[in-house]
Amino acid sequence: MTSKGHQEDKPIPVRVPLVTEPWNILRTLRTARRNVLEILPDLTTRQPIVSGKTGKRWHMLCDPKGLYHVLKECVDDYPKSIVTKNLLRPAIGDSMFIAEGAHWRWQRRAAAPVFSPRNVANLGPVMSHAADRAVSRLEACNGTPADMYEEMITATFEVISDVTFSADAGFDRDEMHRAIDGYIAQTAKLSLLDFFGLPNWVPRPGRLFSGNALKRMKSVADVAVDARRTRPAPDIPDLLDLLLSGEDSETKRSMNTAELRDNLLTFIVAGHETTALTLSWALYLCAFDPEVQKRARIEAESVLQGRTATAQDCAQLPYMRQVIDEALRLYPPAALLSRTALKDDTLCDREIRAKDTVAIPVYSLHRNHLLWDNPDAFDPDRFADPSTIDRFAYLPFGAGPRICIGAGFAMQETIIILATLLTNFRFTAIAGRDPKPVMILTLRPEGGVWLKAEKINRHSFDPTENTKKPGN
Repeated sequence: MTSKGHQEDKPIPVRVPLVTEPWNILRTLRTARRNVLEILPDLTTRQPIVSGKTGKRWHMLCDPKGLYHVLKECVDDYPKSIVTKNLLRPAIGDSMFIAEGAHWRWQRRAAAPVFSPRNVANLGPVMSHAADRAVSRLEACNGTPADMYEEMITATFEVISDVTFSADAGFDRDEMHRAIDGYIAQTAKLSLLDFFGLPNWVPRPGRLFSGNALKRMKSVADVAVDARRTRPAPDIPDLLDLLLSGEDSETKRSMNTAELRDNLLTFIVAGHETTALTLSWALYLCAFDPEVQKRARIEAESVLQGRTATAQDCAQLPYMRQVIDEALRLYPPAALLSRTALKDDTLCDREIRAKDTVAIPVYSLHRNHLLWDNPDAFDPDRFADPSTIDRFAYLPFGAGPRICIGAGFAMQETIIILATLLTNFRFTAIAGRDPKPVMILTLRPEGGVWLKAEKINRHSFDPTENTKKPGN
């Protein structure tokens, strides 16, 4: 699953140290609160399934056939785990992200048209404007090192807030952003009580102070939903307009204010950070491998000819898409998924009992030696022919009926912003400032992605330029 002639001794970008010896439950929980990926056994990158017991029975599944069974063939037998629901329900209720069964299905059907290719393309100008503003902010740095993670968080939050609350003059973007950051910082760490599956009404010490952040998030969203109901329909609807007009094609049910708010918060919380992470890791990798950066820039410049990327350009930027796909392989934002078996089953000839946890370590799956050649290396040419990639070996957006509903939106936004940035700047790494991959709720670059962004004169762009090496 990689290009022929790929050199085994090619430098390796930053990665997570995985477990190579047995750990007790206290060490596991302490480590998980710091970086949940560091509790993954190294065996998960070399075997199809790894099983154990740490308080309760668990299985880590990295087998495409087994994942097809869990995520598509028998999806109702493997609902999202109690741990996942305990972490997220206080903020997003029973939105489609964590709802199950019929309650999930009607919400999914009602929301699916919101993310149709036509509606997503109509939101492209918002993404292009955010790309322009990101260029202006980096130009103001005058070549001094900048944290690309913070820059991309700003850019993608502008996108998600503008496509969600486009006509709400009273919407306080900064207040919503602070509330989201506060909630994630205070609640998104595993508690021992989560691990053992205790109900939500049992207090988690680390989350006792998240109430104000939650109230602020929900209050801002409720006000926006109620205000929008009285506004005339616009010529080009945003996400909230589309959600308000949506209904389940089978039951004709529409979302009430609480359901709209919970799904809106799901899109806002998940939609901006995951895309910002993808962009941040992609920029890190472009600085890590200047030849890849140069090739992506040449492609983008040939298409854009000095202008900002648009939704219509995305299909003309296949190598840019490959770079993004490879960034998502190495650093998937949702790097660890978790399901609970509802009944006895068999996976990879392994006995699965009802109530067992079936974890899907996407980070390990994407680096499994049984599925990928030289899996820790950065090689966008792996994705030159997507038909060679097993669908259930690559899960940056999940798979099956519960695949991420906003995947097309996220990919369009990422291509537009990355292509625009690469035609405006040459990115180089800062010696000694490598990011550390740490997963709490998502796979973040701890310490930031510090790069130097050197302005390129687009009118005199030279495709044969010698790109600088990292650290210079």
